[in-house]
Amino acid sequence: MATRVESFSEIEEAFNAYIQDIVYATMITVDRAARPRARVLLPVWEVVDGKPVGWLAAYKTPVKAAHLAGNPHTTYAYWSPRQNAVFVDSVSTWAEDRESREHAWDLYRRRSPAGVGYDPAGYWRGGPEDPAYHALRIEPWRVQVLRGSDLSSRIWTDGDRR
Repeated sequence: MATRVESFSEIEEAFNAYIQDIVYATMITVDRAARPRARVLLPVWEVVDGKPVGWLAAYKTPVKAAHLAGNPHTTYAYWSPRQNAVFVDSVSTWAEDRESREHAWDLYRRRSPAGVGYDPAGYWRGGPEDPAYHALRIEPWRVQVLRGSDLSSRIWTDGDRR
């Protein structure tokens, strides 16, 4: 049975611990015919004004761009063989401004949360100004953390974004 929490801070420790352990997430988008598409990527996370915000350094592929243009609702799913899981239902939008692109770049380099991230210069040698580098801003409206040892689940929802 899932327990609802009022504040993201109530699940933040488990959220970070599971993401630090699992690292990679499956990102799910839908096409214009409402068919899902999954790909494995590595988002980074921070907390802004008490709410989680994610960033994804990515290539702006035609499929990903078309899916997000048609429907920006996305799910990011983390899972470990211990059955610990995190599910992040969100809205993902391209962050085109320089400040956001640099901010996402810096979060990757700092590894946010600790241990999650990488030096993006290994993929985009031109830094945050590299024309092939793009950043997605992930704004969760629902986050679920599931502990595998007893299948207890806690869910936070953002009343402003539901």
